[in-house]
Amino acid sequence: MDESGSGEEIGETEEIDESAPIEETLGDLLTERGETLATAESLTGGLVGSRVTDAPGASAYFDRGFVTYAYDAKRELLGVSRESLDAEGAVSAPVAEQMAAGARDRADTTWGVATTGIAGPDGGTEEKPVGLVYVGVAHAAPWGTEESFVRTERVVLDGDRSTVKRKAVDTALDALVRTVREIDAGE
Repeated sequence: MDESGSGEEIGETEEIDESAPIEETLGDLLTERGETLATAESLTGGLVGSRVTDAPGASAYFDRGFVTYAYDAKRELLGVSRESLDAEGAVSAPVAEQMAAGARDRADTTWGVATTGIAGPDGGTEEKPVGLVYVGVAHAAPWGTEESFVRTERVVLDGDRSTVKRKAVDTALDALVRTVREIDAGE
């Protein structure tokens, strides 16, 4: 994901309180923009959606969450291709992208965010170590603009299973906030 583009102001509206929890910052951004969100989660098992709904007023912008831990769930609920799962495995950029886009499109929301990774303590390899997480962010721009997109971010997080999952949630929410702000900066 592009690290640049995080503006301090949101259009011509009030500034966002940077000391607020990230889920509240996200809620303020989505509310001001009149946009909606769906989540698609594997390793985080619903924790992203839980954090989003920790913010008061989340019902104004949070539509639903998909917890798709198994391959079949990713295929059936989100439309992740069998080919991507077979060739790349569930923990990969293509799968994170398809999960985010699937959540966005199936829920018909403005934004989709997805998490897939290896929380541990087992399951890691040299190529895909414990703590490897991919976050996908999908945006639905207005029809006809051809500005819709999906992006991924790859991180390797330290810690035990619980810590990796918690940090993955933080990473996903941070990636989403940065991307919303990037869109704001371009408007």
